[in-house]
Amino acid sequence: MSEKKPLRLSVLDLAPIPQGATPRDAFHTSLALARQAEALGYERYWLAEHHNMTGIASAATSVLIGYLAANTTTLHLGSGGIMLPNHAPLVIAEQFGTLASLYPGRIDLGLGRAPGSDQRTMMALRRHLSSIHADTFPDDVQELINWFDADEDAQPPVQPVPGLGMKIPVWLLGSSLYSAQLSAQLGLPFAFASHFAPDQLFQALHLYREKFQPSARLDKPYAMVCINVVAADSERDARFLFTSQQQQFINLRRGKPGPLPAPVENMDNLWSPSEQYGVQQALSMSLVGDIDKVRHGLAGLMRETQADEIMVNGQIFDTEARLRSFAIAMEAARSL
Repeated sequence: MSEKKPLRLSVLDLAPIPQGATPRDAFHTSLALARQAEALGYERYWLAEHHNMTGIASAATSVLIGYLAANTTTLHLGSGGIMLPNHAPLVIAEQFGTLASLYPGRIDLGLGRAPGSDQRTMMALRRHLSSIHADTFPDDVQELINWFDADEDAQPPVQPVPGLGMKIPVWLLGSSLYSAQLSAQLGLPFAFASHFAPDQLFQALHLYREKFQPSARLDKPYAMVCINVVAADSERDARFLFTSQQQQFINLRRGKPGPLPAPVENMDNLWSPSEQYGVQQALSMSLVGDIDKVRHGLAGLMRETQADEIMVNGQIFDTEARLRSFAIAMEAARSL
């Protein structure tokens, strides 16, 4: 009988800015969480790129990765993800080449196709000065891989310094079938964002595995599923903490993103029935409760998805409660 493999658990961090806090506070909280993740044995720790959102402090994603890497020792850090339409591939290759040079063997480059912002913000990022442009994402991903996988003797006319030939791990992230198909075609690991867009999770995993073509980077499919986990010592406490993320989603859907709200005892007066339905649908891949609830949920998720790795997001207002939630999640995973 083969030995059961332990569940690989990782962290997704949006560096949330709670009401009354500053981005600097968010960075310090991220560092506390990264150090705890390292101590507890989390597989990796990713940061997400968002722009023009006053409740998320991880816009300069590669800079924040460097800050956390400099203040941890062994933790595997990366992007979940860099939104490639916002950037010239050369700049990303240079940034992650620099990170991988400073912290060898510890850096991932997760790439997303969405802008992570609105149209006006996209224009402010100067990636595309015209509102009409071709989808260059597949070519941009391939360009990055060509640089990272170049032979040591390669001398392309344009090269990232550092970055050329550095074999930096590249992941594709997605919430639809597009990135599932592209990562299968390119032979790359794939991460699905079911923490906010769960509808096509199983279809995307099936497509990725069915269409996967082995590459020099990966010989068989490797799929990661991202979910929300809000854990506490009691289910009542966990549901109370979860109301911060529910409120954040309401505000986002109303076009009024802002700092992460404080939790409330009752959501009934804060959302309409249609808003409640929409938020609950978007956040349906969430484990909210005590350690037994989280353990049961993780076991079910692994059974249903056969994921190689689970990534955990948790938008929790109070720092100590957030740290406690991620500690409970790891304790639950280890007991499976």
